[in-house]
Amino acid sequence: MTVLGVDIGTSSGKGVLVDEDGTVLRTATRPHTVSRPTPGHVEMDARVWWDEFVSLAHELLAPGTVVDAVGVSGMGPCVALADETDTPLHPAILYGVDTRATAQIARLDAELGRDAVLRRCGSLLSTQAVGPKIAWLAEHRPDVAARARRLYMPSSYLVNRLTGRYVLDHHSASQSVPLYDSTAQDWYRPWARRIAPDLELPPLRWPGDIAGHVTAEAAAATGLPAGVPVVTGTIDAWSEALSVGAQHTGDLMLMYGSTMFLINTVSERLLVPELWSTVGALPGTRSLAGGMATSGMITDWLRDLLGEGDPDALLAEAEASGAGARGLLMLPYFAGERTPVADPDARGVIAGLTVEHTRGDLYRAALEATAFGVRHNVEAMRAAGADIRRVVAVGGGTRGGLWTRIVSDVTGLEQEIRTVTLGASYGAAFLAASAIGGTDIDSWNPVRERVTPDTRLRSRYDDLYDLYLRLYPATRDIGHALARHRRATAKVPPA
Repeated sequence: MTVLGVDIGTSSGKGVLVDEDGTVLRTATRPHTVSRPTPGHVEMDARVWWDEFVSLAHELLAPGTVVDAVGVSGMGPCVALADETDTPLHPAILYGVDTRATAQIARLDAELGRDAVLRRCGSLLSTQAVGPKIAWLAEHRPDVAARARRLYMPSSYLVNRLTGRYVLDHHSASQSVPLYDSTAQDWYRPWARRIAPDLELPPLRWPGDIAGHVTAEAAAATGLPAGVPVVTGTIDAWSEALSVGAQHTGDLMLMYGSTMFLINTVSERLLVPELWSTVGALPGTRSLAGGMATSGMITDWLRDLLGEGDPDALLAEAEASGAGARGLLMLPYFAGERTPVADPDARGVIAGLTVEHTRGDLYRAALEATAFGVRHNVEAMRAAGADIRRVVAVGGGTRGGLWTRIVSDVTGLEQEIRTVTLGASYGAAFLAASAIGGTDIDSWNPVRERVTPDTRLRSRYDDLYDLYLRLYPATRDIGHALARHRRATAKVPPA
């Protein structure tokens, strides 16, 4: 058995070919950039997702390669509206990093009631939610809204191009607040009709369900055999969690990527305004999740700013800087912040700068800032009643060791790192393999190492974390004023 897994992420599309034992046979990557046409707007042309899938498939499928199933995943929740022929009508509006719909969030809160939305959907309306972004398009792109008939995200768009089927997985739907009832686990049509009356809501499937089979047209484009089953797929973070076995009650996955994502598998629906309560990737499971708007994006930005193409060089300098980055403290709110502060106008801050600081200090401060953000989310989860028993790390940021060690030192949590840390594309491959024959992720991807906290650093990091928590309220008003000034000078269309 050989399976293909493809993930469309924020900074790249990734593909992996995996055999029946979980061994990675080939990998391929297609870097891409998202579009930021104006402050707060983060978009991507959905057609690029299919182009990348085709390109990845051709690289991964050597002549004679037999593929038995295909899995897909992608960033989300996104809003890619298409007409009745499945032609995209507008660049896809990305997940919580796109903060354009603040006015629509406020209006829908007033119309539907914040408490009512939380009870029915499991999460409040926020920059992560789908409904306000559809409402923004209805107000600002009425021509698009009038022609729109279907709603896609990266995984469901790939499924459509591969199979001709229009479906969405339950987990992605549960992040489509306020269109989905997380208790009934179905679309909540009264609110859906109110926000998007002309949209045909996709039939719902679980991520591991077979959505359809590769059509002759898709086979000709990709090199895949016609008739190969394609699973429904899901949002990348939940696919990442599956890739490292973090799907049992008490498991917490930390996804080290362009953004930092946290998923705790819980035994019951926990409702807390600061976090997201969703259905899980597997039937019968539920999640309590949090997400930072930036993490690896900041280190990428610093590398570009400093003209240093070698991340290992900056990691070595950050290691030499030492705990506390020689007196620097950073707020990682470089694209607003999602959980637990839910503030699209929050702004990044670097406090304590002097002419003596080096680029290694800045890089260290960025890594520590994300670690403080992780601790903030973990404390919010525990306050909501989450039981965190095991922490599993995954993603490109686990390579090199320093970042994961800093997170363990700041949070006091031991982290488990599996042999394969490719992430979502590997999780998509696992879902595909499970759909056609059943397999076990622990045998596919055993534990490689454990990262334990250095208790000697706990007191120092406790003090810095206290300052971190005080830095946001101390600078919030200034950050908001600067955000308003930026919008005004950029002549942003009204939200």
